[in-house]
Amino acid sequence: MTNTESSPANGGVIRLHEITKAFPGVIANNKVSLELHNAQVHCLLGENGAGKSTLISILAGLQLPDSGTISVDGTPVFIGSPRMAKRLGIGVVHQHSTLVPGLTVLENLMLGEPGFRKREKLAIQRLEELSDLLGARILPKTPAAELGLGQQQQVEIAKAMWTGTRLLILDEPTSMLTPSAIDALGESLTRLTARGLGVVLITHKLREAYKMGDCVTVLRGGRNVAHLSVERMATMDEDSARAEILRAMFGDELADMDDLSEAEEISGATVARREVSRIDFSSAPVKLRLDSVTTGARSMDASITDISLEIRAGEILGIAGIDGHGQTGLAEVVAGQQNAFRGVIELNGADITRLGVRGRQAAGVRYVTDDRLHEGTVANLPVSINLMLKRIGEAPFWRAGQIDKKAVNKEAERLIEEYTIRTPSPATRVGTLSGGNIQKVLLARELGEGSQVVVVNKPTAGLDLKTVRMVHDVLRDFAAGGGSVLLISTEMDELIQLSHRIAVISRGSIVGMVPNDGPDTAERVGAFMIGGAEDGAA
Repeated sequence: MTNTESSPANGGVIRLHEITKAFPGVIANNKVSLELHNAQVHCLLGENGAGKSTLISILAGLQLPDSGTISVDGTPVFIGSPRMAKRLGIGVVHQHSTLVPGLTVLENLMLGEPGFRKREKLAIQRLEELSDLLGARILPKTPAAELGLGQQQQVEIAKAMWTGTRLLILDEPTSMLTPSAIDALGESLTRLTARGLGVVLITHKLREAYKMGDCVTVLRGGRNVAHLSVERMATMDEDSARAEILRAMFGDELADMDDLSEAEEISGATVARREVSRIDFSSAPVKLRLDSVTTGARSMDASITDISLEIRAGEILGIAGIDGHGQTGLAEVVAGQQNAFRGVIELNGADITRLGVRGRQAAGVRYVTDDRLHEGTVANLPVSINLMLKRIGEAPFWRAGQIDKKAVNKEAERLIEEYTIRTPSPATRVGTLSGGNIQKVLLARELGEGSQVVVVNKPTAGLDLKTVRMVHDVLRDFAAGGGSVLLISTEMDELIQLSHRIAVISRGSIVGMVPNDGPDTAERVGAFMIGGAEDGAA
Protein backbone atom coordinates (compact mmCIF):
# COMPACT_ATOMS: atom_id res chain seq x y z
CA MET A 1 0.00 0.00 0.00
CA THR A 2 1.04 3.62 -0.39
CA ASN A 3 0.25 6.36 2.13
CA THR A 4 -1.19 4.34 5.01
CA GLU A 5 -0.86 7.37 7.26
CA SER A 6 -3.42 9.27 5.15
CA SER A 7 -6.89 9.66 6.60
CA PRO A 8 -10.15 11.45 5.85
CA ALA A 9 -8.77 14.31 7.91
CA ASN A 10 -6.82 15.26 4.82
CA GLY A 11 -10.03 16.70 3.39
CA GLY A 12 -12.43 15.54 0.73
CA VAL A 13 -11.52 15.95 -2.90
CA ILE A 14 -14.89 14.83 -4.15
CA ARG A 15 -17.99 13.37 -2.51
CA LEU A 16 -20.60 11.43 -4.42
CA HIS A 17 -23.93 10.96 -2.64
CA GLU A 18 -26.46 8.32 -3.74
CA ILE A 19 -25.57 8.50 -7.44
CA THR A 20 -28.12 6.63 -9.55
CA LYS A 21 -27.92 6.02 -13.30
CA ALA A 22 -30.20 3.72 -15.29
CA PHE A 23 -30.11 2.53 -18.88
CA PRO A 24 -32.84 0.56 -20.68
CA GLY A 25 -33.17 -2.73 -18.82
CA VAL A 26 -30.42 -2.14 -16.25
CA ILE A 27 -29.60 0.11 -13.28
CA ALA A 28 -25.88 0.75 -13.70
CA ASN A 29 -25.47 2.73 -10.47
CA ASN A 30 -27.94 2.34 -7.61
CA LYS A 31 -27.51 5.00 -4.91
CA VAL A 32 -23.71 4.76 -4.89
CA SER A 33 -21.90 6.97 -2.39
CA LEU A 34 -18.13 7.55 -2.27
CA GLU A 35 -15.71 9.89 -0.56
CA LEU A 36 -12.47 10.53 -2.46
CA HIS A 37 -9.82 12.19 -0.32
CA ASN A 38 -6.62 14.06 -0.97
CA ALA A 39 -3.33 12.15 -0.72
CA GLN A 40 -4.99 8.75 -1.07
CA VAL A 41 -5.19 6.01 -3.67
CA HIS A 42 -8.81 4.84 -3.62
CA CYS A 43 -9.16 1.48 -5.37
CA LEU A 44 -12.46 0.71 -7.08
CA LEU A 45 -13.08 -3.01 -7.64
CA GLY A 46 -15.87 -5.12 -9.07
CA GLU A 47 -16.66 -7.50 -11.88
CA ASN A 48 -17.52 -6.23 -15.37
CA GLY A 49 -21.01 -4.81 -15.17
CA ALA A 50 -20.64 -3.83 -11.52
CA GLY A 51 -21.04 -0.14 -12.37
CA LYS A 52 -17.43 1.10 -12.20
CA SER A 53 -17.27 2.52 -15.73
CA THR A 54 -20.61 4.33 -15.42
CA LEU A 55 -19.61 5.92 -12.13
CA ILE A 56 -16.31 7.13 -13.60
CA SER A 57 -18.07 8.40 -16.73
CA ILE A 58 -20.26 10.54 -14.46
CA LEU A 59 -17.19 11.92 -12.67
CA ALA A 60 -15.52 12.62 -16.01
CA GLY A 61 -18.55 14.49 -17.38
CA LEU A 62 -19.33 11.86 -20.01
CA GLN A 63 -22.65 10.84 -18.40
CA LEU A 64 -25.20 12.68 -16.28
CA PRO A 65 -26.63 10.94 -13.21
CA ASP A 66 -30.38 10.45 -12.99
CA SER A 67 -30.26 11.42 -9.32
CA GLY A 68 -27.77 12.06 -6.56
CA THR A 69 -25.28 14.86 -5.91
CA ILE A 70 -21.58 15.55 -6.36
CA SER A 71 -19.67 18.06 -4.24
CA VAL A 72 -16.12 19.36 -4.23
CA ASP A 73 -14.81 20.52 -0.84
CA GLY A 74 -18.40 20.70 0.38
CA THR A 75 -19.72 22.76 -2.53
CA PRO A 76 -22.27 21.08 -4.85
CA VAL A 77 -21.11 20.97 -8.47
CA PHE A 78 -22.64 20.07 -11.81
CA ILE A 79 -20.28 18.12 -14.08
CA GLY A 80 -22.03 18.46 -17.41
CA SER A 81 -19.11 17.88 -19.75
CA PRO A 82 -15.49 16.66 -19.85
CA ARG A 83 -14.43 20.31 -20.04
CA MET A 84 -16.19 21.02 -16.76
CA ALA A 85 -14.55 17.98 -15.16
CA LYS A 86 -11.19 19.26 -16.33
CA ARG A 87 -11.90 22.69 -14.84
CA LEU A 88 -12.64 21.01 -11.52
CA GLY A 89 -9.27 19.25 -11.69
CA ILE A 90 -10.49 15.78 -12.62
CA GLY A 91 -8.15 13.99 -15.01
CA VAL A 92 -8.84 10.57 -16.54
CA VAL A 93 -6.36 8.05 -17.97
CA HIS A 94 -8.35 5.59 -20.03
CA GLN A 95 -7.54 1.89 -20.34
CA HIS A 96 -6.33 2.16 -23.93
CA SER A 97 -3.95 4.79 -25.20
CA THR A 98 -5.42 8.02 -26.57
CA LEU A 99 -2.07 9.29 -27.90
CA VAL A 100 -1.75 10.08 -31.61
CA PRO A 101 1.12 7.83 -32.80
CA GLY A 102 2.34 10.24 -35.48
CA LEU A 103 2.75 13.18 -33.09
CA THR A 104 5.53 13.80 -30.59
CA VAL A 105 4.99 13.63 -26.84
CA LEU A 106 4.82 17.43 -26.61
CA GLU A 107 2.42 17.71 -29.56
CA ASN A 108 0.12 15.17 -27.93
CA LEU A 109 0.17 17.05 -24.65
CA MET A 110 -0.59 20.39 -26.33
CA LEU A 111 -3.12 19.01 -28.81
CA GLY A 112 -5.98 21.49 -29.21
CA GLU A 113 -4.17 24.38 -27.49
CA PRO A 114 -3.77 27.61 -29.50
CA GLY A 115 -0.41 29.16 -30.23
CA PHE A 116 1.72 26.01 -30.13
CA ARG A 117 4.99 27.71 -31.09
CA LYS A 118 4.54 30.60 -28.66
CA ARG A 119 3.74 28.27 -25.77
CA GLU A 120 6.27 25.55 -26.59
CA LYS A 121 8.92 26.77 -24.13
CA LEU A 122 6.41 26.96 -21.27
CA ALA A 123 5.06 23.54 -22.24
CA ILE A 124 8.51 21.97 -22.09
CA GLN A 125 8.98 23.44 -18.61
CA ARG A 126 5.62 22.01 -17.53
CA LEU A 127 6.58 18.59 -18.94
CA GLU A 128 9.86 18.70 -17.00
CA GLU A 129 7.92 19.46 -13.81
CA LEU A 130 5.57 16.54 -14.40
CA SER A 131 8.47 14.24 -15.32
CA ASP A 132 10.15 15.04 -12.01
CA LEU A 133 6.87 14.55 -10.15
CA LEU A 134 6.25 11.17 -11.79
CA GLY A 135 9.87 10.08 -11.47
CA ALA A 136 9.92 9.40 -15.21
CA ARG A 137 12.12 10.43 -18.12
CA ILE A 138 9.75 11.86 -20.72
CA LEU A 139 11.46 13.38 -23.77
CA PRO A 140 9.27 16.02 -25.47
CA LYS A 141 10.39 15.34 -29.05
CA THR A 142 9.94 11.55 -28.99
CA PRO A 143 7.21 10.31 -31.38
CA ALA A 144 4.41 8.62 -29.44
CA ALA A 145 4.71 5.57 -31.73
CA GLU A 146 8.20 4.91 -30.34
CA LEU A 147 7.12 4.80 -26.68
CA GLY A 148 6.85 1.54 -24.77
CA LEU A 149 3.67 0.77 -22.86
CA GLY A 150 5.04 1.96 -19.53
CA GLN A 151 6.23 5.20 -21.15
CA GLN A 152 2.85 5.66 -22.81
CA GLN A 153 1.20 5.26 -19.43
CA GLN A 154 3.39 8.00 -17.93
CA VAL A 155 2.62 10.35 -20.83
CA GLU A 156 -1.11 9.63 -20.44
CA ILE A 157 -0.86 10.57 -16.75
CA ALA A 158 1.05 13.73 -17.66
CA LYS A 159 -1.66 14.52 -20.22
CA ALA A 160 -4.39 14.09 -17.59
CA MET A 161 -2.47 16.41 -15.24
CA TRP A 162 -1.39 18.88 -17.91
CA THR A 163 -3.41 21.85 -16.64
CA GLY A 164 -3.10 20.85 -12.99
CA THR A 165 -5.44 18.35 -11.39
CA ARG A 166 -6.72 17.40 -7.95
CA LEU A 167 -8.10 13.95 -8.78
CA LEU A 168 -6.53 11.45 -11.16
CA ILE A 169 -8.63 8.49 -12.37
CA LEU A 170 -6.76 5.47 -13.76
CA ASP A 171 -8.92 2.92 -15.59
CA GLU A 172 -7.29 -0.55 -15.55
CA PRO A 173 -3.82 0.96 -16.05
CA THR A 174 -1.75 -2.23 -15.67
CA SER A 175 -3.41 -4.64 -18.11
CA MET A 176 -0.41 -4.84 -20.46
CA LEU A 177 2.40 -3.58 -18.23
CA THR A 178 5.33 -5.71 -17.13
CA PRO A 179 5.98 -6.21 -13.40
CA SER A 180 8.74 -3.59 -13.40
CA ALA A 181 6.48 -1.09 -15.21
CA ILE A 182 3.73 -1.78 -12.64
CA ASP A 183 6.22 -1.13 -9.86
CA ALA A 184 7.21 2.13 -11.58
CA LEU A 185 3.54 3.14 -11.78
CA GLY A 186 3.16 2.42 -8.06
CA GLU A 187 6.16 4.61 -7.30
CA SER A 188 4.66 7.41 -9.42
CA LEU A 189 1.38 7.17 -7.51
CA THR A 190 3.28 7.40 -4.23
CA ARG A 191 4.92 10.62 -5.43
CA LEU A 192 1.60 12.06 -6.60
CA THR A 193 -0.27 11.33 -3.36
CA ALA A 194 2.66 12.69 -1.35
CA ARG A 195 1.96 16.00 -3.11
CA GLY A 196 -1.69 15.82 -2.02
CA LEU A 197 -3.24 14.46 -5.20
CA GLY A 198 -6.20 12.11 -4.94
CA VAL A 199 -6.17 8.98 -7.12
CA VAL A 200 -8.93 6.57 -8.11
CA LEU A 201 -7.47 3.28 -9.32
CA ILE A 202 -9.92 1.02 -11.15
CA THR A 203 -8.71 -2.55 -11.24
CA HIS A 204 -9.82 -6.17 -10.95
CA LYS A 205 -6.44 -7.33 -9.65
CA LEU A 206 -6.57 -7.79 -5.91
CA ARG A 207 -2.82 -7.94 -5.44
CA GLU A 208 -2.49 -4.47 -7.02
CA ALA A 209 -5.37 -3.08 -4.98
CA TYR A 210 -3.67 -4.19 -1.77
CA LYS A 211 -0.20 -3.07 -2.83
CA MET A 212 -1.12 0.35 -4.25
CA GLY A 213 -4.36 1.23 -2.50
CA ASP A 214 -4.90 3.14 0.72
CA CYS A 215 -8.58 2.18 0.78
CA VAL A 216 -10.87 -0.03 -1.30
CA THR A 217 -14.49 0.20 -2.43
CA VAL A 218 -16.24 -2.80 -4.02
CA LEU A 219 -19.19 -2.43 -6.38
CA ARG A 220 -21.53 -5.29 -7.24
CA GLY A 221 -24.69 -5.08 -9.31
CA GLY A 222 -24.50 -1.29 -9.37
CA ARG A 223 -24.31 -0.97 -5.57
CA ASN A 224 -21.56 -0.08 -3.13
CA VAL A 225 -21.33 -3.37 -1.19
CA ALA A 226 -18.11 -2.89 0.79
CA HIS A 227 -15.58 -0.28 1.84
CA LEU A 228 -12.24 -0.99 3.47
CA SER A 229 -11.11 2.27 5.05
CA VAL A 230 -7.55 3.55 5.30
CA GLU A 231 -7.42 2.58 8.97
CA ARG A 232 -8.82 -0.90 8.28
CA MET A 233 -6.46 -1.58 5.39
CA ALA A 234 -3.50 -0.52 7.52
CA THR A 235 -4.29 -3.28 10.03
CA MET A 236 -5.03 -6.10 7.56
CA ASP A 237 -2.58 -8.51 6.01
CA GLU A 238 -2.92 -9.27 2.32
CA ASP A 239 -4.70 -12.61 2.79
CA SER A 240 -7.34 -11.09 5.05
CA ALA A 241 -7.93 -8.16 2.70
CA ARG A 242 -8.28 -10.52 -0.27
CA ALA A 243 -10.77 -12.72 1.54
CA GLU A 244 -12.99 -9.79 2.53
CA ILE A 245 -12.87 -8.23 -0.94
CA LEU A 246 -13.71 -11.55 -2.60
CA ARG A 247 -16.71 -12.08 -0.33
CA ALA A 248 -17.95 -8.63 -1.27
CA MET A 249 -17.35 -9.18 -5.00
CA PHE A 250 -19.03 -12.59 -5.23
CA GLY A 251 -21.49 -12.55 -2.33
CA ASP A 252 -23.66 -15.66 -2.16
CA GLU A 253 -21.95 -17.04 -5.27
CA LEU A 254 -19.02 -18.09 -3.07
CA ALA A 255 -21.23 -20.95 -1.85
CA ASP A 256 -21.18 -22.38 -5.39
CA MET A 257 -17.37 -22.45 -5.47
CA ASP A 258 -15.19 -25.16 -4.03
CA ASP A 259 -13.24 -22.79 -1.80
CA LEU A 260 -11.84 -19.28 -1.57
CA SER A 261 -8.92 -20.19 -3.81
CA GLU A 262 -11.33 -20.74 -6.71
CA ALA A 263 -12.71 -17.24 -6.23
CA GLU A 264 -9.14 -15.91 -6.10
CA GLU A 265 -8.33 -17.59 -9.40
CA ILE A 266 -11.47 -16.20 -11.04
CA SER A 267 -10.77 -12.68 -9.75
CA GLY A 268 -7.13 -12.64 -10.76
CA ALA A 269 -6.01 -12.48 -7.14
CA THR A 270 -3.60 -15.23 -8.04
CA VAL A 271 -2.09 -16.00 -11.41
CA ALA A 272 -2.98 -19.61 -12.21
CA ARG A 273 0.05 -20.52 -14.28
CA ARG A 274 0.29 -23.87 -15.98
CA GLU A 275 3.63 -25.60 -16.23
CA VAL A 276 3.78 -24.66 -19.89
CA SER A 277 7.58 -24.84 -19.96
CA ARG A 278 7.50 -28.60 -19.41
CA ILE A 279 5.54 -29.27 -22.60
CA ASP A 280 7.84 -30.17 -25.48
CA PHE A 281 6.33 -29.37 -28.88
CA SER A 282 9.47 -30.01 -30.91
CA SER A 283 8.17 -33.35 -32.20
CA ALA A 284 4.56 -32.18 -32.70
CA PRO A 285 3.48 -31.53 -36.28
CA VAL A 286 3.35 -27.93 -37.49
CA LYS A 287 -0.28 -26.92 -37.95
CA LEU A 288 0.12 -23.35 -39.19
CA ARG A 289 3.14 -21.76 -40.82
CA LEU A 290 3.59 -18.19 -42.02
CA ASP A 291 6.68 -17.56 -44.15
CA SER A 292 7.62 -13.90 -44.80
CA VAL A 293 3.97 -12.79 -44.97
CA THR A 294 3.34 -9.12 -45.83
CA THR A 295 0.03 -7.25 -46.24
CA GLY A 296 -1.06 -3.84 -47.49
CA ALA A 297 -1.70 -0.72 -45.43
CA ARG A 298 -4.65 -0.43 -43.06
CA SER A 299 -6.35 2.69 -41.80
CA MET A 300 -6.60 1.71 -38.11
CA ASP A 301 -3.86 -0.87 -37.72
CA ALA A 302 -0.30 -1.28 -38.93
CA SER A 303 0.23 -3.47 -41.98
CA ILE A 304 2.24 -6.60 -41.28
CA THR A 305 5.67 -6.99 -42.80
CA ASP A 306 7.75 -10.11 -43.35
CA ILE A 307 6.14 -12.15 -40.56
CA SER A 308 7.28 -15.75 -40.13
CA LEU A 309 5.66 -17.98 -37.49
CA GLU A 310 5.02 -21.63 -36.73
CA ILE A 311 2.34 -23.03 -34.43
CA ARG A 312 2.40 -26.74 -33.63
CA ALA A 313 -0.42 -29.09 -32.73
CA GLY A 314 -1.49 -28.57 -29.11
CA GLU A 315 0.28 -25.22 -28.81
CA ILE A 316 -1.04 -21.81 -27.81
CA LEU A 317 1.09 -19.03 -29.30
CA GLY A 318 0.47 -15.63 -27.72
CA ILE A 319 0.88 -12.32 -29.53
CA ALA A 320 1.85 -9.36 -27.32
CA GLY A 321 2.28 -5.76 -28.31
CA ILE A 322 0.95 -2.24 -28.16
CA ASP A 323 -2.57 -2.11 -29.61
CA GLY A 324 -2.66 -1.09 -33.27
CA HIS A 325 0.76 -2.48 -34.21
CA GLY A 326 -0.51 -5.11 -36.63
CA GLN A 327 -2.45 -7.52 -34.42
CA THR A 328 -5.69 -7.22 -36.39
CA GLY A 329 -3.84 -7.44 -39.70
CA LEU A 330 -2.13 -10.63 -38.54
CA ALA A 331 -5.44 -12.16 -37.43
CA GLU A 332 -7.20 -11.26 -40.68
CA VAL A 333 -4.47 -12.48 -43.00
CA VAL A 334 -4.50 -15.86 -41.25
CA ALA A 335 -8.30 -15.99 -41.41
CA GLY A 336 -8.35 -15.02 -45.10
CA GLN A 337 -10.02 -11.63 -44.61
CA GLN A 338 -6.91 -9.89 -45.94
CA ASN A 339 -4.71 -10.91 -48.82
CA ALA A 340 -1.01 -11.54 -48.42
CA PHE A 341 0.91 -9.47 -50.98
CA ARG A 342 3.99 -11.55 -50.35
CA GLY A 343 4.84 -14.72 -48.49
CA VAL A 344 3.21 -18.10 -47.94
CA ILE A 345 0.65 -19.42 -45.44
CA GLU A 346 0.48 -23.19 -44.90
CA LEU A 347 -1.97 -25.38 -43.00
CA ASN A 348 -0.67 -28.89 -42.29
CA GLY A 349 1.93 -28.36 -45.02
CA ALA A 350 -0.60 -27.35 -47.68
CA ASP A 351 -0.44 -23.87 -49.23
CA ILE A 352 -3.63 -21.95 -48.33
CA THR A 353 -2.32 -18.48 -49.23
CA ARG A 354 -4.87 -17.97 -52.00
CA LEU A 355 -7.83 -19.50 -50.19
CA GLY A 356 -10.55 -17.09 -49.11
CA VAL A 357 -12.49 -17.06 -45.86
CA ARG A 358 -14.84 -19.87 -46.85
CA GLY A 359 -12.01 -22.04 -48.12
CA ARG A 360 -9.98 -21.61 -44.93
CA GLN A 361 -13.06 -22.18 -42.79
CA ALA A 362 -13.62 -25.49 -44.57
CA ALA A 363 -9.94 -26.38 -44.21
CA GLY A 364 -10.11 -25.85 -40.43
CA VAL A 365 -8.92 -22.26 -39.84
CA ARG A 366 -11.33 -20.33 -37.63
CA TYR A 367 -11.38 -16.74 -36.38
CA VAL A 368 -12.92 -15.23 -33.22
CA THR A 369 -12.91 -11.47 -33.82
CA ASP A 370 -12.56 -8.85 -31.09
CA ASP A 371 -15.64 -7.07 -32.52
CA ARG A 372 -18.07 -9.71 -31.34
CA LEU A 373 -21.29 -7.72 -31.75
CA HIS A 374 -20.78 -6.17 -35.19
CA GLU A 375 -18.30 -8.30 -37.12
CA GLY A 376 -18.74 -11.57 -35.26
CA THR A 377 -22.52 -11.81 -35.17
CA VAL A 378 -25.65 -10.48 -36.85
CA ALA A 379 -27.42 -8.80 -33.94
CA ASN A 380 -30.98 -9.05 -35.29
CA LEU A 381 -30.75 -12.74 -36.14
CA PRO A 382 -31.54 -15.44 -33.57
CA VAL A 383 -28.90 -17.28 -31.57
CA SER A 384 -29.58 -20.45 -33.57
CA ILE A 385 -28.80 -18.85 -36.94
CA ASN A 386 -25.71 -17.08 -35.58
CA LEU A 387 -24.41 -20.44 -34.38
CA MET A 388 -24.83 -21.79 -37.93
CA LEU A 389 -23.65 -18.76 -39.93
CA LYS A 390 -20.46 -20.45 -41.13
CA ARG A 391 -22.39 -23.57 -42.19
CA ILE A 392 -24.97 -21.99 -44.45
CA GLY A 393 -25.85 -24.34 -47.30
CA GLU A 394 -24.42 -27.40 -45.55
CA ALA A 395 -26.42 -30.55 -44.85
CA PRO A 396 -28.23 -31.39 -42.68
CA PHE A 397 -28.98 -27.76 -41.82
CA TRP A 398 -29.93 -26.77 -45.36
CA ARG A 399 -31.84 -28.97 -47.78
CA ALA A 400 -32.56 -28.03 -51.39
CA GLY A 401 -31.59 -24.45 -50.65
CA GLN A 402 -33.97 -24.20 -47.69
CA ILE A 403 -33.11 -23.99 -44.00
CA ASP A 404 -34.08 -27.03 -41.94
CA LYS A 405 -35.20 -25.26 -38.76
CA LYS A 406 -35.57 -28.49 -36.84
CA ALA A 407 -31.96 -29.55 -37.53
CA VAL A 408 -30.64 -26.04 -36.85
CA ASN A 409 -32.49 -25.76 -33.54
CA LYS A 410 -31.37 -29.22 -32.45
CA GLU A 411 -27.69 -28.37 -33.06
CA ALA A 412 -28.15 -24.93 -31.48
CA GLU A 413 -29.64 -26.46 -28.34
CA ARG A 414 -26.68 -28.83 -28.09
CA LEU A 415 -24.17 -25.99 -28.36
CA ILE A 416 -26.14 -23.78 -25.97
CA GLU A 417 -25.95 -26.51 -23.35
CA GLU A 418 -22.31 -27.40 -24.02
CA TYR A 419 -21.10 -23.80 -23.80
CA THR A 420 -23.61 -22.74 -21.08
CA ILE A 421 -24.97 -19.92 -23.23
CA ARG A 422 -27.58 -18.07 -21.20
CA THR A 423 -30.44 -17.28 -23.58
CA PRO A 424 -34.21 -17.55 -23.18
CA SER A 425 -34.32 -19.74 -26.29
CA PRO A 426 -32.45 -20.44 -29.55
CA ALA A 427 -34.87 -18.00 -31.21
CA THR A 428 -33.70 -15.06 -29.07
CA ARG A 429 -31.96 -12.30 -31.02
CA VAL A 430 -28.25 -12.59 -30.31
CA GLY A 431 -27.88 -8.82 -29.92
CA THR A 432 -29.96 -8.93 -26.74
CA LEU A 433 -27.49 -11.23 -24.96
CA SER A 434 -24.71 -10.07 -22.65
CA GLY A 435 -21.20 -9.67 -24.04
CA GLY A 436 -20.08 -12.86 -22.30
CA ASN A 437 -22.85 -14.92 -23.84
CA ILE A 438 -22.23 -13.45 -27.29
CA GLN A 439 -18.60 -14.52 -26.91
CA LYS A 440 -19.77 -18.02 -26.02
CA VAL A 441 -21.80 -18.07 -29.25
CA LEU A 442 -18.66 -17.21 -31.23
CA LEU A 443 -16.56 -19.85 -29.50
CA ALA A 444 -19.24 -22.50 -29.96
CA ARG A 445 -19.47 -21.69 -33.66
CA GLU A 446 -15.76 -21.43 -34.43
CA LEU A 447 -14.47 -24.34 -32.34
CA GLY A 448 -16.94 -26.81 -33.76
CA GLU A 449 -16.52 -29.69 -36.15
CA GLY A 450 -13.36 -29.64 -38.27
CA SER A 451 -11.62 -26.80 -36.44
CA GLN A 452 -7.82 -27.20 -36.41
CA VAL A 453 -6.43 -23.70 -35.90
CA VAL A 454 -8.28 -20.89 -34.15
CA VAL A 455 -7.24 -17.23 -34.11
CA VAL A 456 -8.68 -15.39 -31.10
CA ASN A 457 -8.38 -11.62 -30.91
CA LYS A 458 -8.81 -10.18 -27.37
CA PRO A 459 -11.09 -13.07 -26.41
CA THR A 460 -11.92 -11.85 -22.90
CA ALA A 461 -12.10 -8.07 -23.36
CA GLY A 462 -15.05 -6.66 -21.43
CA LEU A 463 -16.14 -10.00 -19.95
CA ASP A 464 -16.98 -10.75 -16.34
CA LEU A 465 -14.42 -12.74 -14.38
CA LYS A 466 -16.23 -16.09 -14.42
CA THR A 467 -16.72 -15.90 -18.19
CA VAL A 468 -13.02 -15.09 -18.57
CA ARG A 469 -12.17 -18.33 -16.79
CA MET A 470 -14.63 -20.25 -18.96
CA VAL A 471 -13.04 -18.83 -22.15
CA HIS A 472 -9.59 -19.76 -20.88
CA ASP A 473 -10.72 -23.31 -20.13
CA VAL A 474 -12.26 -23.67 -23.61
CA LEU A 475 -9.02 -22.57 -25.30
CA ARG A 476 -6.91 -24.86 -23.10
CA ASP A 477 -9.20 -27.80 -23.86
CA PHE A 478 -9.06 -27.08 -27.58
CA ALA A 479 -5.24 -27.09 -27.52
CA ALA A 480 -5.13 -30.18 -25.30
CA GLY A 481 -7.18 -31.95 -27.97
CA GLY A 482 -4.53 -31.25 -30.60
CA GLY A 483 -5.76 -27.91 -31.91
CA SER A 484 -3.57 -24.82 -32.30
CA VAL A 485 -4.38 -21.37 -30.95
CA LEU A 486 -3.07 -17.99 -32.08
CA LEU A 487 -3.92 -15.83 -29.05
CA ILE A 488 -3.88 -12.06 -29.48
CA SER A 489 -4.37 -10.21 -26.20
CA THR A 490 -3.69 -6.89 -24.49
CA GLU A 491 -3.65 -8.59 -21.08
CA MET A 492 -0.18 -9.69 -20.00
CA ASP A 493 -1.59 -11.98 -17.30
CA GLU A 494 -3.78 -13.70 -19.88
CA LEU A 495 -0.86 -14.29 -22.23
CA ILE A 496 1.23 -15.76 -19.43
CA GLN A 497 -1.57 -17.96 -18.12
CA LEU A 498 -2.38 -19.47 -21.51
CA SER A 499 0.57 -19.27 -23.90
CA HIS A 500 3.41 -21.74 -24.39
CA ARG A 501 5.37 -19.11 -26.30
CA ILE A 502 4.78 -15.37 -26.68
CA ALA A 503 5.71 -13.47 -29.85
CA VAL A 504 6.01 -9.68 -29.66
CA ILE A 505 4.68 -7.60 -32.53
CA SER A 506 5.75 -4.00 -33.13
CA ARG A 507 5.01 -1.82 -36.15
CA GLY A 508 3.71 -4.82 -38.02
CA SER A 509 6.73 -7.06 -37.50
CA ILE A 510 7.64 -9.80 -35.04
CA VAL A 511 10.51 -8.40 -32.98
CA GLY A 512 10.97 -11.24 -30.50
CA MET A 513 9.85 -14.70 -29.42
CA VAL A 514 9.85 -15.63 -25.72
CA PRO A 515 9.27 -19.13 -24.31
CA ASN A 516 6.90 -19.02 -21.34
CA ASP A 517 9.26 -20.91 -19.08
CA GLY A 518 9.85 -18.89 -15.94
CA PRO A 519 8.78 -16.13 -13.55
CA ASP A 520 10.62 -13.53 -15.65
CA THR A 521 8.57 -14.15 -18.80
CA ALA A 522 6.68 -10.85 -18.52
CA GLU A 523 9.93 -8.91 -18.14
CA ARG A 524 11.46 -10.60 -21.19
CA VAL A 525 8.33 -9.87 -23.22
CA GLY A 526 8.40 -6.29 -21.99
CA ALA A 527 12.03 -5.89 -23.03
CA PHE A 528 11.10 -6.66 -26.63
CA MET A 529 8.08 -4.38 -26.44
CA ILE A 530 10.23 -1.38 -25.51
CA GLY A 531 13.02 -2.40 -27.85
CA GLY A 532 15.45 -2.96 -25.01
CA ALA A 533 16.41 -6.58 -25.75
CA GLU A 534 19.12 -7.57 -28.16
CA ASP A 535 18.70 -11.29 -27.76
CA GLY A 536 16.48 -13.88 -26.11
CA ALA A 537 14.57 -15.04 -29.16
CA ALA A 538 13.64 -18.68 -29.19
